[in-house]
Amino acid sequence: MGEVAASETVRLHVEGMTCGGCARKVERTLRALPGVVDVAVDLAAKTAAAQGAGLEPDALAAAVTEAGYRATVAPEELNSEEPHHSAPVAEAPAAAASNAQTLTLEIGGMTCASCVSRVEKALKGVPGVVEASVNLAAETARVTAQPGVSTAVLVAAVHEAGYRAAPGAVVEDAAAAEAARQMARETAARREGWRVALAFVLAAPLVLPMVLEPLGIHWMLNGWAQLGIASIVQFMLGARFYRAGWKAARAGTGNMDLLVAIGTSAAWGLSAYHLLAVGSGAPLYFEASAVVIALVLLGKWLEGRAKRQAGAAIRALASLRPATARVIGPDGQVRDVPVGEVRVGTLVEVRPGERFPVDGIIIEGATTADESLLTGESLPVEKAPGDKVAGGAINGEGRVLVDVTAVGAETMLSRVVRLVEEAQGAKPPVQRMVDRVSAIFVPVVLGIALLTLLGWLLTGASAETAILNAVAVLVIACPCALGLATPAAVMVGTGRAARAGVLIKDAEALEVAHRVDTVLFDKTGTLTEGRPALAALVPVEGVDQAEALRLAAGIQQGSEHPLARAVVTAAGEQGLALPQAQQVRALPGRGVAGRVEGRDLRLGSQRLMAEEGVDVSPLTPDAERLAGEGRTVSWLAEVDEQPRLLALLAFGDALKPSAFEAIAGLKRAGIRTVLLTGDSQAAGEAAARKLGLDAVIAGVLPEGKAEVVARLKAEGRTLAMVGDGINDAPALAAADVGLAMGSGTDVAMEAAGITLMRGDPRLVADALSISRRTYGKIRQGLFWAFAYNVIGIPLAAVGWLSPVIAGAAMALSSVSVMLNALSLRRWQPGAGSGN
Repeated sequence: MGEVAASETVRLHVEGMTCGGCARKVERTLRALPGVVDVAVDLAAKTAAAQGAGLEPDALAAAVTEAGYRATVAPEELNSEEPHHSAPVAEAPAAAASNAQTLTLEIGGMTCASCVSRVEKALKGVPGVVEASVNLAAETARVTAQPGVSTAVLVAAVHEAGYRAAPGAVVEDAAAAEAARQMARETAARREGWRVALAFVLAAPLVLPMVLEPLGIHWMLNGWAQLGIASIVQFMLGARFYRAGWKAARAGTGNMDLLVAIGTSAAWGLSAYHLLAVGSGAPLYFEASAVVIALVLLGKWLEGRAKRQAGAAIRALASLRPATARVIGPDGQVRDVPVGEVRVGTLVEVRPGERFPVDGIIIEGATTADESLLTGESLPVEKAPGDKVAGGAINGEGRVLVDVTAVGAETMLSRVVRLVEEAQGAKPPVQRMVDRVSAIFVPVVLGIALLTLLGWLLTGASAETAILNAVAVLVIACPCALGLATPAAVMVGTGRAARAGVLIKDAEALEVAHRVDTVLFDKTGTLTEGRPALAALVPVEGVDQAEALRLAAGIQQGSEHPLARAVVTAAGEQGLALPQAQQVRALPGRGVAGRVEGRDLRLGSQRLMAEEGVDVSPLTPDAERLAGEGRTVSWLAEVDEQPRLLALLAFGDALKPSAFEAIAGLKRAGIRTVLLTGDSQAAGEAAARKLGLDAVIAGVLPEGKAEVVARLKAEGRTLAMVGDGINDAPALAAADVGLAMGSGTDVAMEAAGITLMRGDPRLVADALSISRRTYGKIRQGLFWAFAYNVIGIPLAAVGWLSPVIAGAAMALSSVSVMLNALSLRRWQPGAGSGN
């Protein structure tokens, strides 16, 4: 704690943060600055706290301001020496979490991007709400609010805005809740399907004369019969448009329903007026209103079907967990209990072919586990006593007993579902521009329709022509496609990525990843197996090799570091009795110090030897030879009175076979690959030569990795950092995109925007590939949505599109955007990083 107290904490007030992506951007900006050790950003309180040594408060504030936010120093917190101010910043996220809550609502009745803006505005108007983000494709809203803001208040605000709302399901009940939601959706879809069918059956007699006339058959329903049929379609089957349009108009906004209601009412009203004023011989346009409503209903039904397909990945994940678990009681009796009642420390029996109901550690039996839906690993993974298993995986051929380590929301499955849902509900930066356009879309279209009506009348056209062209403008305009393009692609892309073992935690990472041109790799555990072994021990002349190994193992026997475990394992294999060590302390990035049998020892890097004044020249040739072979070199020395070198230790850590393919795939995609390691330059270059990496940055201390990332970013590169250890967390946060190996530490995974669910570096190329494909679909969807409206509205205004054709085009526009997004489901991992 003394080291923490010696540091200082600078707190900033930050304005302009609106979402989790903003908070992460502020955090990355601060972490990249010299001297910053840790950062905590509180979105709800709009503060940021940076901890480190030699911090310049004004420089911190200036950096955040340059990143696009408004930052000022909080003078009362600056450089405080009081214990309550100098507590570790790492504890701040928990405090931040207690100051804000995230609530999820299911929203009904939204039909277009204008609805999204309206619901968000209603939610943000509730006192205490910090941020609200509505997803049209998922029909959900995520609200960040201060404690005390209840779900009931938010639901009431949505109702007041004219939409339906209900509390979202908790993660622990994800499978049951998703099944209930899916059943409700299917029931609603069947009901909507019958309405669509009935609308087309009723509209058919009105359209039939247009179809028969080219064949020389002149037949038409009586005008009064047309009025009756069209009225049923208009006011019964089309009642939903009037209800939603009225709510929008009453709230002073507009949406797709309002456009459809006004347009079809105009066509129906003109026809009814002619029928009443002139009789059956007058020109009637009932088919326009009826067919437009039928087509729009069909489009919404197809759109809903596509939305259900887009959420297939979440449903697949949520359905993995079994409903019950086979628990072994203290008396040895086995009984089935609901999985929600299982507690940590419980003993669970899992038989062959069953799914593991919870996370745990195998304590008896051996088997294999099919984790494909969780990690994307296609082959079963061998499991033995001491190995971890994840709830949702399928047990292979063995009966095993599992000690439960996580239940409910803390299981791996629940965390994956939660993170995927959060990513699907988040908005990438490109969506903000779309939201601004959508907010003014309907008023602009209404204005164009009015100008169309007046323009045709002023040119001497008949009232019928003017009204029909104005109606065409109203019904061809489609804000739906604009609102669906981004969330639909994000939903499908993140869901498909999760099935392949790539967990994209936020939409901002998804958008930035497509621009990555350089990938930095940590070495140990990322490109190597992470299980180093002692490859050689070379003592100086006069020192016994076994004695040197005994001392090295003695000083490291309490450490969990992979190199320390390798030394202790080697000593155990030789049957050496390890001495007790005292005053052992870690020297971050350099090694370890301690006393063994009264001797003051140091074991670590050449940098540590230089600091202690130890001459390593007697073994330098051996060190250079071993480093050239790709070995990691450490030195053992005694520093009591006259510092002297005792031995050289060399470690070998096999490269992952998949690393070769991973690097080759990235290079084929034109992405530069760099090794960022704390090893010596010779060891780093040896590994880089074998793998074909483009560059090596070696000898970097853990705290220096973030500085390297900042330096490369300053060169104009878009960087992805790949790592798995706690030492990689600052660099992962500082990079444009951080990719953490799921086999690594929780700290690394929290700092990264993308988590690779298994320790396979080939997933790096897959992550960049699905990001590029998803962003490509977003751009395609937005291009066609904008192009459709930019081209279609003028064509309708000049009279080149009839209301029927305009209605068909409008209905198909949003469906085409959804189908374009759904094509992401065909993406396959292993295809490289291209588009």
